Amino acid sequence: MKSGKLIAALVVAALVAFLLYSTLGAQRVQCSTCAQFNGQRNCATATAATREEATRSAMTTACGTIAQGMADVINCQNSTPMSLSCETK
Repeated sequence: MKSGKLIAALVVAALVAFLLYSTLGAQRVQCSTCAQFNGQRNCATATAATREEATRSAMTTACGTIAQGMADVINCQNSTPMSLSCETK
């Protein structure tokens, strides 16, 4: 019975390690951006597998607190960032 529990614990630990590795390993680019919309400004940082995905995610996060309603959020996300910096991890 003890060896069965040990094997189960090892399998669970291996699964958790694999999930962490596959999730965190895909985050290869980190981008920081600042958005300005309707007189407000907000900055955010995001990581993703590509520069485009990280930029889009950071812009979405930055616009989330300064835009009200779906139309404003879309317009904010489509605006040119005030600043953008990306680095590869």
